[in-house]
Amino acid sequence: MLDLGDSMVLSQSRQMMEISPQTLLQGNTPRLIDEWQTIPSLWDTVRSEVDKRGTFSQFILTGSSVPPEAGATIHSGTGRFAWVKMRPMSLFESGESSGCVSLLELFNGNSFEPQVNQLELQQIAFLVCRGGWPQATFLDGDIALDQVFDYVEAVTERDIQRVDGVMRSPERAKMLLRSYARNVAQQVSYGTIKADMLSNDAKTLDEDTVADYIKALKRLFVIEDLPAWNPNIRSKSAIRTSDTRHFVDPSIGVAALGLGPNDLMNDLNTFGLFFEDLAVRDLRVYGEVLDGKLYHYRDSSGLECDTVLHRRNGTYALIEIKLGGEQLIEDGAKTLKKLANTIDTTHMMAPSFMMVLTAVGQYAYQRPDGIYVIPIGCLKD
Repeated sequence: MLDLGDSMVLSQSRQMMEISPQTLLQGNTPRLIDEWQTIPSLWDTVRSEVDKRGTFSQFILTGSSVPPEAGATIHSGTGRFAWVKMRPMSLFESGESSGCVSLLELFNGNSFEPQVNQLELQQIAFLVCRGGWPQATFLDGDIALDQVFDYVEAVTERDIQRVDGVMRSPERAKMLLRSYARNVAQQVSYGTIKADMLSNDAKTLDEDTVADYIKALKRLFVIEDLPAWNPNIRSKSAIRTSDTRHFVDPSIGVAALGLGPNDLMNDLNTFGLFFEDLAVRDLRVYGEVLDGKLYHYRDSSGLECDTVLHRRNGTYALIEIKLGGEQLIEDGAKTLKKLANTIDTTHMMAPSFMMVLTAVGQYAYQRPDGIYVIPIGCLKD
């Protein structure tokens, strides 16, 4: 491993790049080079070495959330590099989900006997606020909640300017994060976000500025919107193509608003939206393992589905996300069946399965109508 996050190693490595760059690449394979972006020219050195060796899995380049500009490297790396986005940990990865229900098994048509869920609502509130940050998962109580506040501070005070060298206002960045948090899991326009920011003491602001800040935050892997799903449907209703606003991890939005677990427990509407953000995070993690991507669906008639997990092989699942409770589950099931009935199965597959993903519930089970009800604390890829 070559750790360029160590200042002494970085200094010596920069000198070595001038003398003998290939020396930095020597070692057992795959050779891990951490914080590679501190020496952008390493990219081209690795690319050249990969061509010489002519074999796979030689290097792993890892870096922070501030990648170098495209012009800092000569070659794009096409055909030599594969990109892997490292997300915060899912509940299964951090050990909170038992993983007794597998999405892969459901896609393969295998059902399961009812499974017991161990997580309660208060625990889910804590996990939303803690997030999936690896170090935080080893901590308890309030200490575990502190890391994301430090992260938000670093993003707004430093990273928002370091990402591309553009001077941006830390206060405006914080204001945008708060506006995003107030509109999380909703399909709102940049104009709506701008109006929300203006109502909270922004002096002057236009949509281009909002778009610029959002672009920077996306590049920093702070926010990641959910795109629209466009299936073949029999309905004449127009499909809405606007994205649903989401964070990479729900704890970012909660921290931006200065909320904690008790605040979520006292405001179940807000809790429900941030739980949806948590569910989207986990489903993205699981989906990528299954060669799938996550989308949302909404049409002009008002029919919508929180998430659609669509795999590269054409199979897909329709998933509604609810905090829990009999009525909310029933509402979610009705939505799923209505959407499934609009899909033109002469031009595409029927859904592999339909699921109401809940925050709580005593059991994971399959309803008589075939729809699964699965607490998030039971799920894995």
